[in-house]
Amino acid sequence: MRLTSLLITALLSRQGIALAHKTTGPYDDLGSFQDPAPRVRPRFRYWLPDASVDSGRVQQNIKDAGALGAGGVEFLPFYAYGSEVPGADWATYGFGTPAYLEIFKAALQAHREAGLAMDFPLGPNQGQGVPARYDDEGLQWDLASYTVAIPSNGTYDGRLPGWDTGDLVALVSAQILSARNITGQTVTTFYTVAVEDHMQYVLKNATLQDWTDNVSSEGTVHLNLSSSQGETYLLFAFYQYRTHTQNLPVNSNMTGTIFDNGSYIVDHFSAQGAQVVTRFWDDYLLEDAEIKELLSEVGNYGWEDSIEATSNISWTPSLPKVFYDKYGYDLKRYLPLFVFGNNNIGIQTAAPGSIQCLLDTPDQGKGYVNDYRGAVMKGYQAYVEHYTNWTNAMNLQYSSQVGYNLPVDVLANVPYVNAPECESLQHQNNVDSYRQFSGPAILAGKKVISNELGAVTTEAYSHTITELLWQVNRAAAGGVNQIVLHGQSYSGDYYNTTWPGYTAFFYLFSDSYSEKQPYWGHGFSEALNHIARLQYSQRKGVPKVDLVVYSKDSASDPYLGTIYNQSDLIEHGKGYTYVYLSPENFALPQAYVKNGSLAPDGPEFRAMIITRSSNLTLDAIIHIKDYARAGLPIILSDGLPNIYFTEDGTETATRAELASLQATQNVYTVAAGQAASKLSALGISPRVKVQADGTWYSTWRTDSDGTDYLFILSDLVKSAGRISVATTKQPYSLDPWTGKESPLLAYQQEFGRTIIPFSFAANQTAILVFRDTMTSATSLRTTDIPTSIIGHEYSQAGSLHLHVSSSSLAKTSLPLSNGKTITQLTNRIVAPSITLSNWTLTVEHWNHPLNISDASTIALKHNTTHRLTSLVSWRDIPAIANASGIGYYTHSLAWSPSASASGAYLLLSKATNGARVYVNGHRVPPFDYQAPKINISPYLHAGANEITVEVPSVMWNYLRSIFDELWTGGIYPANVFRAYGGLPGTVDNGLIGEATVVPYVNVHVG
Repeated sequence: MRLTSLLITALLSRQGIALAHKTTGPYDDLGSFQDPAPRVRPRFRYWLPDASVDSGRVQQNIKDAGALGAGGVEFLPFYAYGSEVPGADWATYGFGTPAYLEIFKAALQAHREAGLAMDFPLGPNQGQGVPARYDDEGLQWDLASYTVAIPSNGTYDGRLPGWDTGDLVALVSAQILSARNITGQTVTTFYTVAVEDHMQYVLKNATLQDWTDNVSSEGTVHLNLSSSQGETYLLFAFYQYRTHTQNLPVNSNMTGTIFDNGSYIVDHFSAQGAQVVTRFWDDYLLEDAEIKELLSEVGNYGWEDSIEATSNISWTPSLPKVFYDKYGYDLKRYLPLFVFGNNNIGIQTAAPGSIQCLLDTPDQGKGYVNDYRGAVMKGYQAYVEHYTNWTNAMNLQYSSQVGYNLPVDVLANVPYVNAPECESLQHQNNVDSYRQFSGPAILAGKKVISNELGAVTTEAYSHTITELLWQVNRAAAGGVNQIVLHGQSYSGDYYNTTWPGYTAFFYLFSDSYSEKQPYWGHGFSEALNHIARLQYSQRKGVPKVDLVVYSKDSASDPYLGTIYNQSDLIEHGKGYTYVYLSPENFALPQAYVKNGSLAPDGPEFRAMIITRSSNLTLDAIIHIKDYARAGLPIILSDGLPNIYFTEDGTETATRAELASLQATQNVYTVAAGQAASKLSALGISPRVKVQADGTWYSTWRTDSDGTDYLFILSDLVKSAGRISVATTKQPYSLDPWTGKESPLLAYQQEFGRTIIPFSFAANQTAILVFRDTMTSATSLRTTDIPTSIIGHEYSQAGSLHLHVSSSSLAKTSLPLSNGKTITQLTNRIVAPSITLSNWTLTVEHWNHPLNISDASTIALKHNTTHRLTSLVSWRDIPAIANASGIGYYTHSLAWSPSASASGAYLLLSKATNGARVYVNGHRVPPFDYQAPKINISPYLHAGANEITVEVPSVMWNYLRSIFDELWTGGIYPANVFRAYGGLPGTVDNGLIGEATVVPYVNVHVG
């Protein structure tokens, strides 16, 4: 989770590759589809305010999450995101203190007692630092630059600008050929912000000169440059220094212990930074034998969050040596080229630097910048590799949000951790963005691709369950198979905090999950179990992906925006799946071609697409040619791509290799948007062809026993169509809401493929499993399902019963797999549908307690009753427009079983925030919230039947009405929102739309 530094300032006025996921022990235990194991279930990021809170309440929160359907929590000692809390004593209750050890131990014990698994933070807040000595070499370093103009006579005699800032790294002079002031703006996740003005200089490459050795010990230098009249020179001085930035600030006059100064952010560009953290763990946390034992039992991932350390220039003292060893020349002379856009490119978007230097060369110096970033990346890889080795040595795993915000190629770094994690806030629910992150992980054989999911700006306490599930499904379509929900809140009392309790990020981001949320015990568990079963299906076996798209940048777009902008791969009749790879990924041992497929023991990519805007490295071209000669089709979309600039002396060779690429066997050049046509001409079909009137995404996985798993998402709109799957195994439907498996009613098999029709509501999904052997007593099926068939069931004996809802006597052709064709489903007159009106709505209001500072109370509750002739939003009912709580909608249905009505289904509009249905007091099984269709037949009896729909609200409308009374951790969120532009408006609550009972007659066929 991240906020821009600009936003924080405005609101608070303050500041060796791990080639595969380990496969030992509990990490292999997936459980079953019906009941996935804890490590397969979604987890909550758990916001622990600090270690002063009640440990018993923390334990209860964790157990409650497990009882609801989570697999545990990602434990986060939040410490107010690094801001101070009045009354808090973080010298006593800070990260790693004895008090923290006790609450950390309590959290681990709760996981053990509840049979759950816990992710544990490497440090407080974002996990990016720990208590340390002030002079520790492994703390974060920065590189400051100072600039002064050299007098027109070419002589500079005096002290360097910025002397005493830190250790002098380099003094560089250069001639300026041109200068101009640049102004502009940029769009962030949060809003459009003005980019700080900066000067852009074009420097003459031949004049860059390093004068570091000429500087005296007092910081003075005498320079006499031979300059012609009218020439202007700049002198750049660079100093490295430790920032001593704290990710847990502590104001203490004490210096008796390492905890008195809080926690310092560590160097992220060398192993030394990671060693500071692991040394602290070894010395202060793991000395406790019980903690070590508990971690071995219930520890899941040691993890680090998005990297939010700001700087001038990403730096570590070892970088010059790393750079020289990697590229064979000294970087100091070129430091002026790195002062712009090489800090934290995610959260310092609006402040990339005050000076930008370009060269008078064809690439304007980009090759030097690329080399610098390559050296930074090598240091970062050493950093995460140390964590991976350290956690693995304890038979645990390491997870991090790899390269998040840093000026590095994220795709190149993903394979270096056990479980790479992304974040929905960064990826903005963009499937193409997720594919960039998941591609290297899939190639490297990572079993888990995690996602911190659910943070949406200004949707705290208004983020609905179906919106959350849409985000989950989009992530799954992009290759994610582990969700960490953002986030569960400590539900007890805390300093300067009112009900409903501690709320991370000052109510700015969704969501704050706890028992205060009405849906917590009234529909949320169904959603969590749904996610768990989806993740189970996405953990089985290995993913199979049709295509790989090449991508290379020295610094990835912080939001990993869409790269392949053409629609030909997924438009009507297609459905190709694809992910992205960086050329560094080609060095993985899995990246070889056999039988025309890249990574034949893994995803089995059948072709590679390279767009014209791509940047090809020399190594990439060599690998690609080898792949093509080995039989992998290479598609150059829209012509020959660019070369990736570097200054390692390989440009001539790279251009020569690129020039011959098009002439290489199995390399094809096509116009933009024509890659799919070429693939089809080459006989390369999608594993899952899609023909639909909407966009459908799919994933395909194959298990070692030959079982295949198919996930389909119908995105955004209601749609219908069919898929054609490259298998003739027997298909079965897996229901993630109930955990049940059932034979598929409608499909046909021909020419080695299985063709299946679907009709989806917007954002609805399906999970299918394909097996070689039959697991049911029947194989009776049809090729398509008429709209009059509202449902069906197979008996244990294997007979098929159709639920026919249409009253029409018109003939319907229904061919069956046993050779018979039904021309008339029934000759009975089926009872017509019944639109339910005249509801009684009882609202259980959840209000704040009489003492609003009592955050430990769930709610003060009372009931009101309302008569409704139609199902409208609570916003349209004045008495409950701002209510929070549970709505109980009841309707009396007169039912008379007869020849025209064997049973009935209840159809509801989308259950936006979840729902439960009761018929005559019997709770019906869970159902799809996107398209609720519930068979209520088993619960009906002759006469009056009471139907009750239980619908939880979101809290926002009520909280908005009392917002001026709310505090969290000493922050007055009303002021936060005033700075942000005001409170969001009210939102819809309740059961909205139509509710219909659809009778049917039971027709036995066979």
